[in-house]
Amino acid sequence: MTAEPRARVPRRPVHGVLLLDKPAGMSAQAAVSKVKWLLGAEKAGHTGTLDPLASGLLPVCLGAATKFAQVQLDADKVYEATLRLGVRTRTGDAEGEVVATAAVDPALLTPAQLHVVAQRFTGTIEQVPPLHSALKKDGKPLYAYARAGLEVERAPRAVTIHALTLTAVPDDPTALHLHVRCSKGTYVRTLAEDIGQALGCGAHLAALRRLATGPLQLAQAVAIEALEALPPPERLRLLRPPEVLLHGWPEVVLDEAEAGRFLTGLRRRGRWPDAAHVAVFGARPRALLGTARCVGGELIPIRLLAPTEIAQWLTQSTAS
Repeated sequence: MTAEPRARVPRRPVHGVLLLDKPAGMSAQAAVSKVKWLLGAEKAGHTGTLDPLASGLLPVCLGAATKFAQVQLDADKVYEATLRLGVRTRTGDAEGEVVATAAVDPALLTPAQLHVVAQRFTGTIEQVPPLHSALKKDGKPLYAYARAGLEVERAPRAVTIHALTLTAVPDDPTALHLHVRCSKGTYVRTLAEDIGQALGCGAHLAALRRLATGPLQLAQAVAIEALEALPPPERLRLLRPPEVLLHGWPEVVLDEAEAGRFLTGLRRRGRWPDAAHVAVFGARPRALLGTARCVGGELIPIRLLAPTEIAQWLTQSTAS
């Protein structure tokens, strides 16, 4: 028996950010596609991939919000993870073939010893990207070389571990709980392997959950099952305005005449302090117009919303 085809949903302009609690076992792209279908949206993307093995926060950008997704792609992330000690795998996670095993010395898992190891990996460190990753070399993702059985040289990359805690798991002598706040580009899988090596027994990443990206928190997110259970109008009420992606940026507010000129791409003059990036709003009604930088009292556009996008968002937010 074949499954019934998915019902066709009419596409429409939908704008905003949905904070999704992605389940383990689903790719980030599949999760985005599911959200896009449930909302009937024309355009959707995310602010940074999350491996199928991982669960947790996946901000899904819809419509106009996709223009600012890069901001959160560059933001710090917070994860919690479970490491399996004494077992190394080919991929560094639970899905890979076991390549080595070793005994785990309980004396190395005391709070004092784990604090010492955590301090070793706090601050700016260098990581060698895993071969089973989407990072590209000579135009091909590294996992393509791995699948072909090829080993390729990967240059170490500097990342920043802002905070790291390691905690033994009661009643499970080969498990270790990890909580980390890190810069973009950090591979928690590699961090798990390096910690296992530092403990002398090896390790792999058994489970991973993203708790935050920039100011966006998992506690604010919705599960796919919960989203699917809602009537379509109530799904739209979960969307946050595109400016949540610009949280903490200085704001510039323009009157109607100046806003109109700014939206055509014209630079504006004003008494604004220099800033590498600002969020620009129209005053009445208050609405995000785009992003800019301020240099010498000049407001220089970077990314602009189209007037139609602004009008659609105002209508959508009023209706929901």
